Amino acid sequence: MTTTPPTPSITRAIRGRVLHFLHDPQFHEDAYQYWEDGLLLVTAGRIVAAGDYTSLASRIPADAEVIDHRGKLIVPGFIDTHVHYPQTDIIASPSPGLLHWLDTYTFPEERRFAEPEYARAVAGFFTDELLRNGTTSAVVWSTVHKASADALFAESEQRNLRMITGKVMMDRNCPEFLRDTAETGARDSADLLSRWHNKGRLAYAITPRFAPTSTEAQLAACGELAKAYPDAFIQTHVAENRDEVKWVAELFPDARSYLDVYDRYGLLRPGAFYGHAIYLDQDDRRRLADSGAAVAHCPTSNLFLGSGFYDFHQSDANRLNVTLATDVGGGTSFSMFRTMNAAHKVARMGGYHLTALRMFYLATRAAAEALGWSNRIGSFSEGCEADFIVLDPQATPLIARRSGRSETLEEQLFAFAMLGDDRVIDSVYVMGEAVQVPIV
Repeated sequence: MTTTPPTPSITRAIRGRVLHFLHDPQFHEDAYQYWEDGLLLVTAGRIVAAGDYTSLASRIPADAEVIDHRGKLIVPGFIDTHVHYPQTDIIASPSPGLLHWLDTYTFPEERRFAEPEYARAVAGFFTDELLRNGTTSAVVWSTVHKASADALFAESEQRNLRMITGKVMMDRNCPEFLRDTAETGARDSADLLSRWHNKGRLAYAITPRFAPTSTEAQLAACGELAKAYPDAFIQTHVAENRDEVKWVAELFPDARSYLDVYDRYGLLRPGAFYGHAIYLDQDDRRRLADSGAAVAHCPTSNLFLGSGFYDFHQSDANRLNVTLATDVGGGTSFSMFRTMNAAHKVARMGGYHLTALRMFYLATRAAAEALGWSNRIGSFSEGCEADFIVLDPQATPLIARRSGRSETLEEQLFAFAMLGDDRVIDSVYVMGEAVQVPIV
């Protein structure tokens, strides 16, 4: 599947129920804009205007292509901030816990990505699956092999997607067949950075797997890469489960905490994404907030692996940059709706009510802001790239029945979040072009 490049001369007028976010609904009353009969004007793949149809109808050019999605909800494309594409084929693998799951399923599967053709085949399926679920941008993990990152970048470039990935770096506590060194990991990463970073809609993420699989020399090399490429992204894991936290304390006895290990090497900064972040103390949360780094909250993975519950009360108290992530294949679905479903229930277990409005914000504008890309994706602000999806409230008989009783926007969004899956995704647009997503 390919995505057609935007046609400069064509303006598209897309009509429907239009929603996007300006701020976090948890902290702002004027957090979003919603038009029951709304209009998007898109030219050359970018948003020209968004608003009420009656106010904007006079701006529709005579030769515009008019697309009618009335009755359906148009929102920015979802942004998944932590997902492992090489784990696509081991999703839903039974295991008693994280480390067993890594040794039994993950590492043997990742070994196969040394082969470029295999990596390209999985990358193609993976990107199609993202789009089928309404995810138009993602922060993605490859494997230790350069070929794995090359494959995902190539498939994303073919589809004109705004996508981020990086080769994993790990030089200890892992199988020999997946091990690099501080020197080779840094060299390979620099080579991929020079080849792909900021090429079109692509970007690179410096990717130490997690502290236990990197020596101090390798973490120092990651820090040097981060200095050399200040606009590169960073992704890793932190404080996912208690056994892991204990292990890090044994491996890094001089560090104050798990998060402090990364901080010592200059890996806390805007554009850094930390998966899970369940077992943090107050000092960690304050440091994470001050740094501008973001949490990738992975609720289906946290539940599946029995890792624990993310604390939204403490997260809000420290104003952490929180985003939503599927974490496939520890996560159990590519669907952001199913991820919202789990996030809501995890929050409730902690006595916290996570609204549907906020969940949609976390999956769109919040992620764009954490990426430093709020002027590019995640909203319908003028000049943003026109990546958006159309949601069908008649997608299934149950959703249709519940939607018919919805009296507020919150109720409609909540129905999507609790009952929805890929069937809700009516249409996907990338840079203003409709994507023909494979139907399974």
